[in-house]
Amino acid sequence: MKALLLDQQETLSASIQDIDASQLPSGDVTVDIHWSTLNYKDARAITGTGKIVRQFPMVPGIDFSGAVHHSEDPRFHVGQHVLLTGWGAGETHWGGLAEQAKVPGDWLTPLPQGLNTRQAMIIGTAGFTAMLCVMALEQGEVTPENGDIAVTGASGGVGSTAITLLSQLGYSVVAISSKPDSHDYLLSLGAKEVLPTSDFNRPSRPLEKQRWAGVIDTLGGTVLATLLAQVNYNGVVAACGLASDSQLSATVMPFILRNIRLQGVESVTVAASKRPAIWQRLQKLLPDSFYQQTANEITLEQVFEHANKLINNQSTGRTIVKMR
Repeated sequence: MKALLLDQQETLSASIQDIDASQLPSGDVTVDIHWSTLNYKDARAITGTGKIVRQFPMVPGIDFSGAVHHSEDPRFHVGQHVLLTGWGAGETHWGGLAEQAKVPGDWLTPLPQGLNTRQAMIIGTAGFTAMLCVMALEQGEVTPENGDIAVTGASGGVGSTAITLLSQLGYSVVAISSKPDSHDYLLSLGAKEVLPTSDFNRPSRPLEKQRWAGVIDTLGGTVLATLLAQVNYNGVVAACGLASDSQLSATVMPFILRNIRLQGVESVTVAASKRPAIWQRLQKLLPDSFYQQTANEITLEQVFEHANKLINNQSTGRTIVKMR
């Protein structure tokens, strides 16, 4: 089987190799992988720009979809279509950038009815995270009537899916992007307006004019601090990324004077029992046009080139990797 293998002796090496299935790590379900993806976390691991992988050798790829090849778990049968996002795949356990994976059954989600394996990876970890962010706004009682929702890193995987989901739910969405050539794309997904990231990537005052009912942020850093100062009374900010900066320098003023909520969103260890309902909701909400607009399809051999593009902010939408 073909696999992208990361190894580290004195320096990091990344290469496509033929490996034997006996080399796969422990797990009670073996999956023939149809599709995987290239996420920001994968790109950082492959290019060595982030300490993502903790043990070597490692097959990166934090998500995949495919068909069960062998199962010792009674919940899954041979030929059944399944997907995986999170659980440390591609970080501490061999992941999806290979023709097969072997994982614990608890990590797998049966493919929702109405969704194929390709569509599942166009959604992938990014879309699953975006749905969790939207749910965080809903749980904070932010409704479409409350005002605009800002989405940062708008042309990326999380941002693209979040814009589409929010638009489908009736929210008014403002996309925040550093890519001038992505405006038409973002408007086609459902954003009503596109603003440059540079408007927010600046030192902010403790409180600024109230502007947002809610925010979905993938960037962190100064952009997040500025947006916090602009959130409406009772607003909610769902923070799920650090593509710009892991640091946050802000004051408590928006929290104690405007009663806002900063909700962290983590998708890796969401309970297996909760995942099917979240995936069913994604399948129901995302229109057919979403899969056509956001997907960039590549081969395993093209992963290296596209990993560098992703790190250099030259990628739009979702990059899916055809494995079979």
